[in-house]
Amino acid sequence: MSKRILVVEDNPDNRILITDVLSSMDYEVLVAVDGEEGLSMAQAEVPDLILMDLSLPKMDGWTATNLIKQDGKLAHIPIIALTAHAMVGDREKALQAGCDDYVSKPIDLRELASKLAHFLS
Repeated sequence: MSKRILVVEDNPDNRILITDVLSSMDYEVLVAVDGEEGLSMAQAEVPDLILMDLSLPKMDGWTATNLIKQDGKLAHIPIIALTAHAMVGDREKALQAGCDDYVSKPIDLRELASKLAHFLS
């Protein structure tokens, strides 16, 4: 049974790249294009892991992550922040919001694969 990963990403190019990479690694990929959709898909599908862009329309990734981590049925799901915010303190801010880890864009595919293996093993 392949692990299911919810990708919450509003940029179509990033979404396609991440989806293709995850599919090639034999993960089942679920996709949401904004924070609201990400939250509702997490509630409906209860994925094994969430890759969360932090800069999203409708509801940002910080807020969506926080709401997911407050939900008793979803709090166990690891959330890895995907963000172009690579400034000093952004990693800490993502972890404080409830993210379990952090990957900056452009994404290093080896780093991402390593983090996925860590959280999904």
